[in-house]
Amino acid sequence: MKVVFMGTPFFAVGILDKLIREGVDVVGVVTSVDKKAGRGLKLRESDVKKYAKEKELNILQPENLKEESFLNDLKKLNADLFIVVAFRMLPEAVWKMPPKGTVNLHASLLPDYRGAAPINWVLINGEYKTGVTTFFIEKEIDTGNIIERKEVEIGENEIAGELHDRLMQAGADLMYSTYLKIEKDDIQPISQEELIKDKRELKKAPKIFKKDCKINFSKPVEQVHNFCRGLSPYPGAWCSLYHKGKDKELIYKILKTEKTSIPILDGKQIDVDDKGLLFPTADFYLRVLDIQPEGKRKMSFKEFIAGNQVSALKLR
Repeated sequence: MKVVFMGTPFFAVGILDKLIREGVDVVGVVTSVDKKAGRGLKLRESDVKKYAKEKELNILQPENLKEESFLNDLKKLNADLFIVVAFRMLPEAVWKMPPKGTVNLHASLLPDYRGAAPINWVLINGEYKTGVTTFFIEKEIDTGNIIERKEVEIGENEIAGELHDRLMQAGADLMYSTYLKIEKDDIQPISQEELIKDKRELKKAPKIFKKDCKINFSKPVEQVHNFCRGLSPYPGAWCSLYHKGKDKELIYKILKTEKTSIPILDGKQIDVDDKGLLFPTADFYLRVLDIQPEGKRKMSFKEFIAGNQVSALKLR
């Protein structure tokens, strides 16, 4: 089959690379337009575009997915199947175009965790397993008939960045398996409605903004730990620390944590032991291993305490 691949971030690169290495005939790659970024506002290419250029693939970068010129270019590729990974919402004129349909890969076990940030939310919610799903695109986002799913177990201290990489690998294998099944007409898609038992409320994965990332230390240590690891390394869970000696308040990202069963001492804000910084929560201390001051590089707790007097720090 001839395939057009659509995607933008690094997560999508892993899936595209698998298809190329397996010899799939990728006749076109659709990705986002170059965007100005950084201090110099230089044009920055998407990760998918960089990879596609390396492999000398045909690249399309439409500003408007409904543009007649783009739709015509897409038709000329005569693709049998479109494969979509971490891309924009497609208009019906696009996803209905190929005779074999348009398949999307989602980084959760659908129908749960529909939305923009499934990897973050499964960790924030303290799930023990997640996975990847391939499904046919329909009008409503992430609601199409499921082709295949693959489960992935989650480690107790695993952060979003680590889970991202493992799901990318699992997704690459699953998408290639799905491609082969579609090629052989060996598929039996399942409606997502059939997987929703007793019409329960589905778990959601909405987009996360910086304001949503502030840590609430009044919650139990397990919830705070899950929140921090679910947002690490990006966008990063953050808190404000007041430095008494310096008389200033600074923002810090908390990137690597562990739960403890150490009880909170009366009147203590922040403490330290030989394994990390200790931040008080509703029940026990949260041990912080890696921390990042705003605008600076990530540092270990040892580097942090070398330049800061822990007893002079106060949570705000």
